[in-house]
Amino acid sequence: MARVPGTHRPLRLAINGYGRIGRCFLRALLESPVNHSLQVVAINEPANLESMAYLTRYDSTHGRFPGLVEAVDGKLLVGGKSIQVSHARSPEEVAWAELDIDLLIECSGIYGRRQELNRFLAAGCPRLLLSHPGNSGDDVDATIVAGINQDCLRGDEKLVSAASCTTNAIVPVLDLIDREIGIEQVLLSTLHSVMNDQPLIDGYHHDDLRRTRSAMQSIIPVSTGLARGVERLLPQLSGRVQAKAIRVPTLNVSAIDLTISTQRPVSAHSINALLAGAANGALKRQLAYSEAAHASIDFNHDPHSAIVDGSQTRTAGTHLVNLFVWFDNEWGFANRMLEVADHWSRLWPQKHAQL
Repeated sequence: MARVPGTHRPLRLAINGYGRIGRCFLRALLESPVNHSLQVVAINEPANLESMAYLTRYDSTHGRFPGLVEAVDGKLLVGGKSIQVSHARSPEEVAWAELDIDLLIECSGIYGRRQELNRFLAAGCPRLLLSHPGNSGDDVDATIVAGINQDCLRGDEKLVSAASCTTNAIVPVLDLIDREIGIEQVLLSTLHSVMNDQPLIDGYHHDDLRRTRSAMQSIIPVSTGLARGVERLLPQLSGRVQAKAIRVPTLNVSAIDLTISTQRPVSAHSINALLAGAANGALKRQLAYSEAAHASIDFNHDPHSAIVDGSQTRTAGTHLVNLFVWFDNEWGFANRMLEVADHWSRLWPQKHAQL
């Protein structure tokens, strides 16, 4: 029998890796109505507790945490809720079974192969939700983009990926256009804010020589698996998607420059109307639409997967369209992870006694 909200104790979540996405996930949960049915009870993060508390309390991107954050007796107190903290560097070092968790939110980004992820299961985690794609489709039981394919979940999965922030941003747009107009070919370029795998100043740290360069001084092309991620979710587009990624020296909020060759004739007005309609209807939680004179900072802390900037829509002839899509690569994705966790958990057998 599936969980009935409000009738049972909150399901117990743990976070492994308390970096940008781990902290955003916790904050998104505490700001969400589902915080009555899902509760973070444990965090594993190698950093010390004082640093964890400080970076929860003060966030250069999303502002101060709207509540009290304290480090007390080896635990993190956030918004009045106590969270057990460990500082292990491998799955086997944490007594997951003793924590009695229902789901681990894997946000370290270190583990992408099934044999690596199985180490968490063997150590006592009943299920994992990844904040990154598996190395291949076979490494996880399902890859879910909220608003697109969450209904394929059955409840018996052990390893589920929430894909990536860019996949969540572009798949709803491509899925809608393919269903309503038809897609022949896709070319896209992600303009992505800097990430922690880039140095502030030039440094010897990466096989990709471009990633040895200062993140805040240059626009830097990097490799991307986004085309594979799109084709994994939309297999009908296999072989028809090409992607590039360019890192830009901004702290947060990214964009995708998207060019599509369509099967049926299209105009800027008709495709904008299609996207605006979806943003006000079936995809309103994931997709937004605007024609205002925006800059990227306008979408900091925006919970949508993507915001279509209709003022930038262009067509060449009747079968070639160019779109511009904004997305908060941290906050939007954290909210999608939360939606996947909530939906998936409602399919599990009831475990906790009634209140």
